[in-house]
Amino acid sequence: MLDVTEIQKILPHRYPMLLVDRITSLEPKDIIIGYKNVSISEQVFQGHFPNHPIYPGVMILEGMAQAGGILAFKSLDDDIDVDSKVVYFMSIDKAKFRSPVTPGDRLEYRVSVAKNRGAVWQFNAKAFVDDKLVAQAELKAMIVDK
Repeated sequence: MLDVTEIQKILPHRYPMLLVDRITSLEPKDIIIGYKNVSISEQVFQGHFPNHPIYPGVMILEGMAQAGGILAFKSLDDDIDVDSKVVYFMSIDKAKFRSPVTPGDRLEYRVSVAKNRGAVWQFNAKAFVDDKLVAQAELKAMIVDK
């Protein structure tokens, strides 16, 4: 549904911090599904961990937050100038990591809206590899002027 070029029109993140490769499903004000292909060539594996590469949990959380940011932006009214806005991550609650993510995995983000009040969005976020839950969290973000 959205490729990386379209994602870059929405999010300010760029390599190595752009952690969403593609959006496969999006229902504004409801749910987004997207993924990141985890590759051994990513910089983070130089130090986490050299002989036992594990994709860091904080990167999984950031990827889920970025997917949530796309969902929030795509849920705004069409007359709002997205180029003048940015999404700020406000909080992470109930984060759990259930299984390691390693190079070669396709990390799928499934993020749904729990609440929305004005500029503040609360999401239920889950990450899967091969339909196995690997991480989850409650995330809160706010859309603000740049």
